[in-house]
Amino acid sequence: MRKLLFLSIMLVLLAACNNPQEQGTANTEELKELTVVLDWTPNTNHTGLYVARDKGYFEDAGLDVEIIMPGEASAEQLVASGKAEFGISYQEGITEARIQDVPIVSLAAIIQHNTSGFASLEESNITAAKDFEGKSYGGFGAPVEQAIMESIMNQDNADVEQVDIVNIGDADFFTSMEQGIDFAWIYYAWTGVEAELRNQPINMIYLTDYSEKLDYYTPVLATNEAMIEDEPETVKQFMNAVSKGYEFAIDNPESAAEILIDAVPDLDPELVKASQEWLSPRYQDDAEQWGVQKLVVWENYAEWMYENNLLEDQLDSERAFTNKFLPKIGEE
Repeated sequence: MRKLLFLSIMLVLLAACNNPQEQGTANTEELKELTVVLDWTPNTNHTGLYVARDKGYFEDAGLDVEIIMPGEASAEQLVASGKAEFGISYQEGITEARIQDVPIVSLAAIIQHNTSGFASLEESNITAAKDFEGKSYGGFGAPVEQAIMESIMNQDNADVEQVDIVNIGDADFFTSMEQGIDFAWIYYAWTGVEAELRNQPINMIYLTDYSEKLDYYTPVLATNEAMIEDEPETVKQFMNAVSKGYEFAIDNPESAAEILIDAVPDLDPELVKASQEWLSPRYQDDAEQWGVQKLVVWENYAEWMYENNLLEDQLDSERAFTNKFLPKIGEE
């Protein structure tokens, strides 16, 4: 009798374990739902997030994470208001926000060094900041553009007033060049790599070629102060999973690219693969681990912004970022 009872119980347990629908429902109910909002359309800056989601790192951490794109509200606005728990931002945006008492905090540098700069077609012969004089610049209308241009042109004894600054909105680099623009600000990991694939030679003047203060973190992963204060364990779990995602992308650029392509089929597969190959070693670069941020980087760029009248007040840099949720540092 006892044997029959034991067998009956075991059969019931096995049936429950082998019922994927019931098991999946239980697991889903246990996961904490979170949202992370991108800064722009999906690209290789974001690969680690998609890896963490699609390889189950978030789920292993007890999280159900939705990756969304910003709408009329920016990632900074959505994160600061709590409508998204996490978001992709950049050092300049967080600096400006905190000066205005917006409680947003950077959790990790997605790319360790600034890979952006001013690009032009090779035939334009723009090889230094002094060559901007007499040329047209296609920008997006932000005050920081002219300030950066003036800052590096001053080092070449050139005059920013001699540059024709044109607001081209969302027009891409190649379209604007076809329309008579001479140079524009790009991120090499995407637009520069695309130029390579097009066999279109370009000249690239990186911001870091001219100033250490312009080697700021862009992009970064951010949250708000309330999440840090009220749900530190959730932030830790999220960052553990994201760190694993970017570490996978560092070590496996080809596989990581495939994950991003599968997740966002509208992307050009050739561009994603080439961009991922170029960017993967630059996520961590010379840092002790992926995501680490340095106080001096935050202080340098905030000081530069203040000196160039882009900030009304000086930044309390120590409160603008934290490394404590990065797995290895947080465990020390």
